[in-house]
Amino acid sequence: MKQRLRLLHLEDDPRDAELIESLLEQEGLACDLVRVKSQAEFEQAVVQGDFDLILSDFSLPQYDGLAALALVRKLRPHIPFILVSGTVGEDGAIDSLKSGATDYVLKTRLIRLGPAVRRALKEAELIAERKKVEELFQKILENLEDLISVVDLRGRRVFCSPSYRYICDDPKALIGADAFEEIVAEDRERIRHIFIQTSSTGQAQRAEYRIVAKDGVIRYMESQASVMRDEEHRIANVLLVSRDITQRKQAEERIREQAALLDKAQDAICLNDLSQQILYWNKSAERLYGWTAEEAVGKNANELLLPGDLDHPLKALRELIRRGEWKGELYQADRAGRELIVESRWTLMRDDRGQPKSILVINTDVTEKKQTEAKFLRTQRMESIGALAGGIAHDLNNALAPILMAADLLEIELTSESGRKMLETMRSSAIRGSEMVKQILSFARGVGGEHKTLLLKDLVAGMETFVRGTFPRSIRIETRLQEDLPPIRGDATQIHQVLLNLYVNARDAMPNGGLLVIAAATVEEANLPSGAEISGRHIVISVTDNGQGIAPEAIEKIFDPFFTTKEIGKGTGLGLSTVLSIVKTHLGFVKVSSELGRGTTFQVFLPAAGISTPAIIEPPPSIVPTPKGDLILIVDDDIGILELTRLNLEAYDFSVLTASEGTAALALYAERRDEIKAVVTDLRMPILGGLELIAKLREINPSVKIIGISGQDACDAEAKAARPFLQAFLSKPFSREALLEALRVCLGPTAR
Repeated sequence: MKQRLRLLHLEDDPRDAELIESLLEQEGLACDLVRVKSQAEFEQAVVQGDFDLILSDFSLPQYDGLAALALVRKLRPHIPFILVSGTVGEDGAIDSLKSGATDYVLKTRLIRLGPAVRRALKEAELIAERKKVEELFQKILENLEDLISVVDLRGRRVFCSPSYRYICDDPKALIGADAFEEIVAEDRERIRHIFIQTSSTGQAQRAEYRIVAKDGVIRYMESQASVMRDEEHRIANVLLVSRDITQRKQAEERIREQAALLDKAQDAICLNDLSQQILYWNKSAERLYGWTAEEAVGKNANELLLPGDLDHPLKALRELIRRGEWKGELYQADRAGRELIVESRWTLMRDDRGQPKSILVINTDVTEKKQTEAKFLRTQRMESIGALAGGIAHDLNNALAPILMAADLLEIELTSESGRKMLETMRSSAIRGSEMVKQILSFARGVGGEHKTLLLKDLVAGMETFVRGTFPRSIRIETRLQEDLPPIRGDATQIHQVLLNLYVNARDAMPNGGLLVIAAATVEEANLPSGAEISGRHIVISVTDNGQGIAPEAIEKIFDPFFTTKEIGKGTGLGLSTVLSIVKTHLGFVKVSSELGRGTTFQVFLPAAGISTPAIIEPPPSIVPTPKGDLILIVDDDIGILELTRLNLEAYDFSVLTASEGTAALALYAERRDEIKAVVTDLRMPILGGLELIAKLREINPSVKIIGISGQDACDAEAKAARPFLQAFLSKPFSREALLEALRVCLGPTAR
């Protein structure tokens, strides 16, 4: 509402005019009021001035309010009009409203004047705003090329946009007509069926069809149908937005005609629009990528062929727009997920006005060529580094041997505790260096040793015991061995080294804990992946973690000697190169798959010995896993105990909420009851005691899991009373191990 209003007042009595002006000011309605007292003055004011509101007496000596209202509605229909009179009766008031008056106020009840004025001004604002919207909507409709219509549930048009006049007929003449009559007979029933589906289910649909335009020419249309609902949310009408796509269909037809010539080419050829939507796909593209033309056309080329890698094609597109052409290598994938390397040549196609319209792409498969080149370069690199590593390892062994021998001799002579500690440090460092030398020699010279018949179950079981005793408890270990695994031929120490290196890498990939799965199964010759040096049945050992994963650019380098993604001082880069060297000497091969943030799987394929030996799989010991990430609510009025308990649980990857008294605990539990897995509560607290808290928690959730803690022992009266409702009870002070064990019991073996 404006800060100061401009009002026209038709009133012959100056006292009434002054009274009304005074009342408006008291209501906080600041206004400039122009009073007129005759028909001539009123008509002149209406013609010359634009007012925010008009007030009029109902009856004047030679004029009346209804006549004034008729004039205003004719000349200034947007101005609100209020009749103010002491003589108007009920019938006169009703007649005034029917004639277009905004409101009427009796002079005997002028207290209504202020609210009536405010309401009238507000309604005028709303009407003006609605009119603006309607005018804007009308302008939009008049400038739209798309055809917009509203159709009732019988298929009759109730509204048509002005754009219909260009293709069909006068929009007004189409109102009430069948919305399907212009559609060619072959398409009509299909489109009518789609319409019925949309109007009955409310599901929007899109369809293409042909119509006979008013000039007799057949045109292709594309329509989007969606429902319109009434105030009770029932489907009342169907909104159709249609577009003439004749030119596009004709262009597609020309492309198809030209495509027949391109299908003879050996290269994969496709035509994309500027948003990389595929318009054409030749036969060689079908053979290379595995998708038929029907499946590929209409898809986004980047999403179809370049899953997850958009940086390179985006750079190529920018270069194409700048220069008009681009060529280079792209890493793609076919329908089966097989990686492809293609030499790609892009040409920017332009329309008659020289504007870019599409991209011609010609791809040549060079996957096999690149793989051969990479294998050759890798072999050369491995041979060179291997020779260098062998020489270094030899010199290091010569340097480390006297250190270890001198340490043995000095141990006899040294008697001081500090000297023995320094000696032990020297010995440990030398032994560590010696182990590194063994890794280098294993890589550089290959690995020897006597190959014997080995049962893989025994090898994995031995390593599993070692790993369970040394790895952090935050890492869960699962072993999945196929029954009756055949034996293998190999060196047990070397196979142990392979497993250990893979386990350690998995551990390092899960610094915050996770799942390590060791599996072994038989793979028949027909199911072997590429890479096998000898034929026949193999055993595949899989080591899988759900850790950080390996970046795609690092996958090709992880088996290179001295390559590592670990921090300086935490890895030598010899672990996986040693694994590969050992596996090769056992006539096997290694496969790796990884995804950043989701984990890595190493598969070691070793030839089976050919003699099936039944293997009895020992069940793993029953150990309840430590829950990870579970939310625990701790309640204790002792802030020190509260914080220390929280820190201990958070150190073991629990999430923790704390409350220093019972009412706060109830509020937290009521808010997050679905997330909180257990409540650890003191049994003696002020305000709301432990027993009362437990009772109220059980009212919220009868199956709530509670661990009671108390400075008293289990024989205390409160502890005895609470015991039937507790999963565990701990007396203070309790150890971290005791609390963790209580949580294991409370949460059960299915805790995650």
